[in-house]
Amino acid sequence: MDFALNEEQIMFQETTRQFLESKGDLAISRSYMEGNEQVSEELWDGLGKLGFMGINVPESYGGISLGALSLVPIFEEMGRAVVPGPYPETLAFAVPLLETYGSEAQKNAYLPQISQGKRKFTLAMEESGDKNSSPANIQTRAERRGEEYLVQGSKILVPHADIADTLIVPVRTGGSHSEYGISLLLIDTDQVSLELKTTQSMDETRKMFSVTFQEVKVPKTQLLGPENAGWPILQFGLYHLNAALCSTMVGGMDRTVDMATEYAKTREQFGQPIGRFQAVKHKIVDMKLALENARSLSYYAAWAVENNSEDMAEAVSMARSYTSEAYIDSAGSNIQIHGGMGFTWEYNCHLFLKRARFLENYLGSPRYHRETVASELGW
Repeated sequence: MDFALNEEQIMFQETTRQFLESKGDLAISRSYMEGNEQVSEELWDGLGKLGFMGINVPESYGGISLGALSLVPIFEEMGRAVVPGPYPETLAFAVPLLETYGSEAQKNAYLPQISQGKRKFTLAMEESGDKNSSPANIQTRAERRGEEYLVQGSKILVPHADIADTLIVPVRTGGSHSEYGISLLLIDTDQVSLELKTTQSMDETRKMFSVTFQEVKVPKTQLLGPENAGWPILQFGLYHLNAALCSTMVGGMDRTVDMATEYAKTREQFGQPIGRFQAVKHKIVDMKLALENARSLSYYAAWAVENNSEDMAEAVSMARSYTSEAYIDSAGSNIQIHGGMGFTWEYNCHLFLKRARFLENYLGSPRYHRETVASELGW
């Protein structure tokens, strides 16, 4: 099986890198962290004009009709630049869900806007005390009242809820603890009143919020998929989203290897570049080996979700568990190679370690994903 990028995907990668560099590369994230949210909006608008926001959107809705594998180079470049914004939640979560389970009205309403870079989605799933992402922890309720749902409850750790145009919200419409009774609602933030509260985040480029729903009225036409059967639909979307997150982590790892290698060539100690010391050489080689392992796993995970293969759950969780830990190790090694300066705000090393630590437990810890792999293998 050949996972090499084809000519079209290489073009996507090169164009994305050139565009991000023209906008300032890592300076984008730094500016965003310092409070300039406009840089994120300009970036989103620019990627929409380039057509990259419609890569996996069907042609009939204004997109290019490519799959998850064609998103890989885009997300890798975003990971290299630690780009802020709900790109994975929009492209790798909302689009596959809408395409597969959305009504025709929902597809017509949302997919063209996503393709044009005019609508952002995010996922509001986690609830207080939710450590294992089990169906029992989804207790935000949506009561059917005529042609509407009345939503009551709260969600935590919602990425970029302040700028998202639509929230995808798993709610309980029946039952109490089982998979049955969970439904997915599309809640447009400009149509309802929501209470948002900023949550402290390890990664300042990934703003997190708690969202409270106080008797929020949502039309029943905003139900995504069948009522009470939303859990498998949610899992389908999470496979796509986790595969995309692996690609962003691979991009970050690739950048840390480049940073460490370049610094080792130029930083001199005892009259020679530190890259000549065996300990530094070994550390960089270990980083490179981990990068290639992570890249292979992430490519296969993307292939698995694009082709809906039987081992999709296993492939995605295997990639997530390995890549999450490998990214932390790579980002940490990059700081160590840079020495004392690697810990300073002025150097960019900390951006990658913060992103790695944030993603470590986002949508499942490495341990959770290893347990998923073991379960899928029948162990």
